[in-house]
Amino acid sequence: MINRASVYNIVQFTKEVHDFVKVRHRNLVSLIGYCDDGEHLALIYEFVANGDLNDQLSGKFGNVLSWESRLKIIIGVAQGLEYLHSELRILHRYVKPTNILLDENFEAKLADFGLSRSSPTNPDTEASNKIYVKPGRDPYLDDQYFNSNWLTQTSDIYSFGIVMLEMITNQPVVDNNRESPHISKWVDLKVAKGDTLEIVDPRLNNDFEPNSVRKAMDIACSCAARAHNRPSMSQVVIELNECLALEKARSIGRTGEITQTQ
Repeated sequence: MINRASVYNIVQFTKEVHDFVKVRHRNLVSLIGYCDDGEHLALIYEFVANGDLNDQLSGKFGNVLSWESRLKIIIGVAQGLEYLHSELRILHRYVKPTNILLDENFEAKLADFGLSRSSPTNPDTEASNKIYVKPGRDPYLDDQYFNSNWLTQTSDIYSFGIVMLEMITNQPVVDNNRESPHISKWVDLKVAKGDTLEIVDPRLNNDFEPNSVRKAMDIACSCAARAHNRPSMSQVVIELNECLALEKARSIGRTGEITQTQ
């Protein structure tokens, strides 16, 4: 549901809805249409069965995502962002676990993209690259935004890196009881001490290929680095697929060992 008062231009909004209905990508939630009855304005999206990444990481449904499953999910997110950046030339602006939905096959689908720019932060401008941030900085936004008050593709990439660190460690983005409260700084400290594998989600029980995890951690840290050092989403997709290949090779090798034993 959308607050009509927040839509800066209903004609422009309607045009954008028609444009986005045509957008189809396996890693983007499909917009079916909208409803405008005069008093209420609603966007209608496809149903996605398995909730969001935040719910899955929290254990809300009683299951623990394997390392391979987490990699497949984050690759889907990367592919969705790559498409938004390169094909549609728009920013997502709100990359966080609650906006990463999972279908019946646990394939990632990014939600709340594109049309989010139609909710104005400045009613005097259209499709502003500024966003409204509630008091207290959003931990998924990089400091560059607060310095420039302007979002870029690197802002999405930073947010993606923070989501990756959450996925790897299952730690909160901000925890004032840590030596460094924000997850990106905390991970940097741990990696510098050589503690990379010690901060991996303990619920995985070390059931993963170590080099796959280390490489994923490196990718996440590079995404959360200073803006000019961040990789493109296309590069991230390539490197994450290498992480997945490492993990799959481990699984295949383990299956072979079991077969030989039998």
